[in-house]
Amino acid sequence: MMLEIYFETYGCTANYNSTEIMKGLVRQVGLNITQNENYADLIVINSCVVKAPTQEKIRRRIQVLLKKHKRIILTGCMPQINKESLVNINGLYLLDTTHIKDIVNLIQYINDGSCDSLKYLKQRNEVKSNLPKISKEKLIGINQISEGCLGECSYCIVKFAKGKLFSYPKDKIIESIKNDLQAGAKEIWITSQDNASYGNEDGEYFIPELLNEILKIPGRFKIRLGMMNPDNVLKIISELIEIYKHEKIFKFLHIPIQSGSDKILKTMKRKYTKTDILRIIKEFKKQIPKITIATDIIVGFPGETQEDWNETINVIKEIKPEILNRSNFCIREGTEAAKLTQLNPALIRQRAKELQDLHLKICKEIQEQFLEKEMKVLVDRKGFENTYLARDDSYKLVAVQSKDKILGKFLKVKIKKAIPHYLIGEVLDKDTNI
Repeated sequence: MMLEIYFETYGCTANYNSTEIMKGLVRQVGLNITQNENYADLIVINSCVVKAPTQEKIRRRIQVLLKKHKRIILTGCMPQINKESLVNINGLYLLDTTHIKDIVNLIQYINDGSCDSLKYLKQRNEVKSNLPKISKEKLIGINQISEGCLGECSYCIVKFAKGKLFSYPKDKIIESIKNDLQAGAKEIWITSQDNASYGNEDGEYFIPELLNEILKIPGRFKIRLGMMNPDNVLKIISELIEIYKHEKIFKFLHIPIQSGSDKILKTMKRKYTKTDILRIIKEFKKQIPKITIATDIIVGFPGETQEDWNETINVIKEIKPEILNRSNFCIREGTEAAKLTQLNPALIRQRAKELQDLHLKICKEIQEQFLEKEMKVLVDRKGFENTYLARDDSYKLVAVQSKDKILGKFLKVKIKKAIPHYLIGEVLDKDTNI
C-alpha cells in the first residue's frame, strides 16, 4: 500500500498535535507524506468549527478537492457536527476526533474499497499521549492532556464534537513529554480545551500535581501552559501561582474571559463573574509582575447593550492583555445562543474595531517599556533568511537576526525596536548558562 498522503490542519493547538500523531502513524506503516496536494492519493483535513467562517472555508475547500476527484478524510470537529450532510458524499470519509488512532485502518479500508462511512464516528475515550508523531516544529513538543470539557457555554458548538471531559493518564503524559525532550524539544506545550479542569470528571483538580511531576523531569526546557477557564483557576489559584514561579514555566497565563459584563457572562453560561476575573489577574500580577496575559473576547453577544460593552472595555483596560483573541459573535446552529435575538452586524463590527484599537494601544505601551532592555530568550523557530524567533521567560515574542545557527539556543539579547506584537533584538551572548 504505497500511497501519498497530504495533511491540512485548521484550528487549535490540539488539532495540530492530532495531525502530528496521524502523520506519525501513517509513516510508521510505510505510507508517504507529501507536501504537494496534486500528488496525493488521499487528503486528510483536520477541521475546526469554533468560528463559522472557518467552517465555511473548509466546506468550500472540500468542494474544490472533490471536483478534482480527490479522496478526502475529514477529521476534527466537523464530522460529528455536520454528520448528516457529510456522511453520504462520495469520496469523503469521516473520522471522529476520538478515532485518531484509527487513521491507518481507515486508509486501508478506503484503499480496499470496503469502508463503512459510519465506522469511525462513534465517540469514545481515546488517549492521545505517547504516540508516534511527526512535528513541523522540532523544538516544540505539543502534548494534549484531555479531550472535551465539563462546560455548558450557551454559544459553544465544540462541546458537541468533543464530548464530556476525559483526562488522559498522568503516566502516559509524562512518558510522552520525556520522549519529546529526548527527541530534542526545548519547549513543552500543555494543551486541552481547559487545562485547569484536568482530572475534574472525578471532582478533583490534578493539574498542579501533573505540572509538578513534569517539572521534576531533568533537562533544560520550558513549559507553556495553555488555556484555563477562570472558574477552575479560582479553585486552585494558590497552587498555580506557586508553580508559575518555577524557572521552567513560561510566565504566560491564557484565561478566556469572553465578556466583562456579569449579565452577559450569565447568558453565556460561564461560571464566573467580572470580580472573579479581576481577582485572578490581580493575584497573578501581584506575585509574578512580568506575567503575560492572554485572553479571548466575544464581541456582540446577543443582548449585549452599550453598558455591557463598556464593562468589557473597562475590564480590558484594567487587565491589559498582551494577547487578545477577538471573535465577532456568529450563530452556531444547535446552540442555545442561536435562539437569541442577534445584534446588528454593523454594530458588532464597530465594537470589534474599538476593541482592536484599544488592544493596539495597550500593546504599544507595554512593548515600548522594553526598548534597550536586555532579555534572556530561547530561540524556538526559524524565520525568513537569517531571522529567528525567540521567547523570553514571559513568552514575549522576540525576532533576532543571526548568520549563525542559533535554533534551540538560550541567548541574551538587547531590544532595539518595539513593534506592537513583537520585539526586535540583537544577540549579546550565545548559549550561556543564563
